[in-house]
Amino acid sequence: MENRREEIKGIRRIVIKVGTSTIAHPSGLINLYRMEHLARMLSDLKNRGYEVVLVSSGAIGVGAQRMHLSERPRDIEGKQAAAAVGQVVLMNMYQKFFQEYNYQVGQVLVTKQVETDKVMNYHARNTMNELLKNKIVPVVNENDTISTDEIIFGDNDTLSAVVAALVDADLLILLSDIDGLYSDDPRINPLAKLIDRVDVIDESIEAIAKDSSTKLGTGGMITKIRAAKYATERGIHVVLANGSRNETIEEILGGKVLGTLFLGGKKK
Repeated sequence: MENRREEIKGIRRIVIKVGTSTIAHPSGLINLYRMEHLARMLSDLKNRGYEVVLVSSGAIGVGAQRMHLSERPRDIEGKQAAAAVGQVVLMNMYQKFFQEYNYQVGQVLVTKQVETDKVMNYHARNTMNELLKNKIVPVVNENDTISTDEIIFGDNDTLSAVVAALVDADLLILLSDIDGLYSDDPRINPLAKLIDRVDVIDESIEAIAKDSSTKLGTGGMITKIRAAKYATERGIHVVLANGSRNETIEEILGGKVLGTLFLGGKKK
């Protein structure tokens, strides 16, 4: 009999983070097939009673392509300009696809201050809860157009963990271009094994983390481990899995042992 993850039962509120590699082609152009299926999948989850928050990467990469740049900008001004263009493109596409399934999206742009500023935290929490109450899908990203070194998250793995805590989520799903946490870098060590469950994120787990080689994205394995630690310390389960398959989210919520489950502690 196939093993199932009993911890996933009873999940109601989910934050799903999609990386750039999940919704865009290597060229930076939007992967329309994947984006449309994501909207359909999340809409169906809402039809089944789940509450869903989407944290979406991709604005800078998509914006750079629309600006006809040869590569992702490296300077802060270039990144902010590309984000301003790309964010519009992404939201237009999300709105188009979700509307086909009778759901609306709401854009929520935040900076790292949302984590520490009590007033900003309060209003961001209330806004997202109000959107969820009204059956709207919050689409969250960092406000790259105004972020400076002092107020940036720097990666959407961390952002998604903070959002999961803000909305008191039951589960955070990190979709990336990797299958989960391995005992070593599988690109270098063919004997590396996928770790399907982590009960506690300690120094030994953090030591495994290596940087990602994905050209479009910014977050490596270390950012995913830190995000998982942030969320699990607040009682939120985290699943890290490969987002290249359309069935991934459905299988995770069905309890299939897929990717790596980081077990959340008791809710504080």
